[in-house]
Amino acid sequence: MASALELIDLACARGERVLFRGLNLRLEAGEGLLLRGPNGAGKSSLLRILAGLLPPLAGRVAWPRIGDRGRGLVYLGHLDGIKAALSVRENLAQWSAVRGQAAGDAQEALAAFGIAGLADLPARFLSAGQRKRAALARLALAPAPLWLLDEPASALDADGVALLLDAAAKARGQGGIVVAASHGDFALDNARVLRLGESQLS
Repeated sequence: MASALELIDLACARGERVLFRGLNLRLEAGEGLLLRGPNGAGKSSLLRILAGLLPPLAGRVAWPRIGDRGRGLVYLGHLDGIKAALSVRENLAQWSAVRGQAAGDAQEALAAFGIAGLADLPARFLSAGQRKRAALARLALAPAPLWLLDEPASALDADGVALLLDAAAKARGQGGIVVAASHGDFALDNARVLRLGESQLS
């Protein structure tokens, strides 16, 4: 599904403070990367750079799908983007429309995250965990070769985390690349770890 994602001499600053510099990394199809580090180390900033939402201070990102609308990626940040006035199904349809994609099978996508029965419920009635699952259902609705996930396990219970890990494993098994930032216990199976603030890759 994906080719390689490459970070070349990448640097990032917030204001006058350099968060990281000289970052070089290559991820092949099927690989996972977990971003670790304390708050303020640059995990979210790195994800935003990879998503094309934040220009780097220096260096560049090489991604063969960079010309695609949406750049062949799905980015899920801290804000879930769920509209309270819309049903769960309508939220997914709107998200597809914004990306310029045909609406996929919302019921199937919601089932992948255990909330198929909530498809027609107004989003304002969702719990925090259900909102998170609805946001994550976008991953199943419009498969992309690169997932960029910022604190993807926040608000999820153990079952929700298990569903997320299963979805990530399936995506990687089909050649996708998954990059996730977390300062908690969340961990991708068989993934490399980049510890920002320590300049250490394992």
